[in-house]
This record gives sequence, C-alpha cells and structure tokens, in this order.
Amino acid sequence: MNQSRFDTWMQRALYDPECGYYSRRIQAVGGRGDFTTAPMISDHLAHAIGKWADHAMQETGAHNLVEIGPGNGTLAEAVWKSLPWIRRRKTRLHLVETSQPLERQQRELLGDKATWHRSPADAMNACGGMAVIYSNELVDAFPCRRFELGAEAWQEIAFGEREILIPVEKPPASSIFTRRFQVGQRVEVHESYHHWLKAWLPQWQAGRMLTIDYGAEAQNLYPRQPDGSMRAYLLQQRITGSAIYDNMGRQDLTADVNFTDLIEWSRPWITTNKLQTLGDFLSESGAQKRLLDPQGAGGAFKVLDQGKQERTTRQ
Repeated sequence: MNQSRFDTWMQRALYDPECGYYSRRIQAVGGRGDFTTAPMISDHLAHAIGKWADHAMQETGAHNLVEIGPGNGTLAEAVWKSLPWIRRRKTRLHLVETSQPLERQQRELLGDKATWHRSPADAMNACGGMAVIYSNELVDAFPCRRFELGAEAWQEIAFGEREILIPVEKPPASSIFTRRFQVGQRVEVHESYHHWLKAWLPQWQAGRMLTIDYGAEAQNLYPRQPDGSMRAYLLQQRITGSAIYDNMGRQDLTADVNFTDLIEWSRPWITTNKLQTLGDFLSESGAQKRLLDPQGAGGAFKVLDQGKQERTTRQ
C-alpha cells in the first residue's frame, strides 16, 4: 500500500498544480466560498493594520508594504486606503501570491496599485530588503506534520488508502514536544513554514512584520483537543476526523498555529516585540465588540509583532 506523511498528502491536496485546492479549486472567500476571514466581517482589522504599518514605516524608514497571502485582495485594499494620503504617496504596495485564481481577483480589485510576486524572496529582491510585512491567516494553510503520542514514543500520522501510524524518523524542531500529554494526544507541527521562513528571512534587511492567525502558545494549544486541531472547511462547514480525507482538492485544510514555534524559528534573524490577542490589537482602534470577544475571534486569533535585528560586528 502506498503511503505518505500527512504533510505530503496535505501539500498535494492544497497546492498540486492540476488539482490542488488553492491552485485550481478556490474561487471565492466569504459567504460564497468555503470559509470566511476576519477582513470579510469588519474593516476594523484593516484600520488597525494600517495604523501599525504607518508607524512601522515611519520608525524603520522602509517604504515598501508587503502582504503575504492576500486572499481575494479585500484586506490589502482596505489597509491601503487606511494609510494617510501622504504615506500612500511614499509607499509601494507588494502582494505575494501563489494561487492563480486568487491573483486574478486581486488584480481585478487593485489594478495598478500593487506589484505581484510569487515568493517573499522575490518581494525582498524588489524591495532591496527594506519592507514592512504583514499576513492574515497565512501560517495555518501551510502543510503540517501530524503526530500521535503512543505508550512509549511519538508516532507520525501517514495516509495511503487509510490513516496509519509510522515510526518517527526525525522529529521536527518544535516546542510542542516539550509538553506533557496523555497517551493518544494528537498534535500538528507546521514544519513547512519553518523551512519557508529560512528560505527568505536572511534577505530581509530592515522593517517590521505582523503575523495574524488563530492558535496559541505551546502550553495553551491542546486543552480539550485530544485529536489535535486539524480540520477542513467545505461550503462553510467544518469537517473533522477521518472525514477530512474525503474531499481532497475540493476543500480548505487548516490547523491551529503554535506561536511559540514561530517565535523560536524566527529568532536567528528577527526579534519579537509583542504577542497579543486580536482583541487587544484591535482595542486601540475601537473595533466591534464581537471581534474583541475573548471567547470568539478576539481570543482565538493572535497577533505577533516582530522586527528585523540590527547587524552587529564581532570584535
């Protein structure tokens, strides 16, 4: 029986050039799509990001604003409009997108306001390494490895004609393995995001980066989630368990983000300024109460603010 690690299966399901969900299937985000993101609910997120970006560009001297994974372009357009007009005159907007269907929607919405790139490395080349960067619900869509704690050791989840457990050849670098769990606990590790960071962060010379996604620090990720956080979304329906394998290429796949890992993985290149809830991030901009609700999006989403370290010369 042919079998592959879960992240390999997830990579094909989302990004295969012929049948991947993001490559071919996705046509809309919001009420007519499979899932809805925070910018579809309120403009407050865009206003808060715009305020942060304006301050970050003033602080760092970077005049390039980069959104990675901009969805249908709604957030980018709203963030751009929220910038003071004098800031817009000095700023170049860059979008990093790998999905052709989504890029078409972005171009229809933004026209000549932005420049498009296939990778952050391409964007950094165009910016000379000087950029203020943000993303919203990007990390959760990266293929992740999945593990289950056995009686003696962690085992890795693989999939062929059915789901099976295989020995762990080399555990990925993750803070989750330092936590104590009951036998049978399942966890996810976004190792592909770690590799992605290493591929382009060395090219980033100066600026600030804002990462917004749902998840938590390692110690708060899996209470009341013994099966892990992996799920699918199809026509606004949440799908969990073995049913996530039933609609390969026709649904979104996602898992909660371990922000402890994000901080540790990026430490060689950048410093962390603050990790806070979305509710705290939005509170200064007068957002709607339903977005500030700690039991809803206001608590489920986290906002990671980081900056590029200054280079030092060893004596």
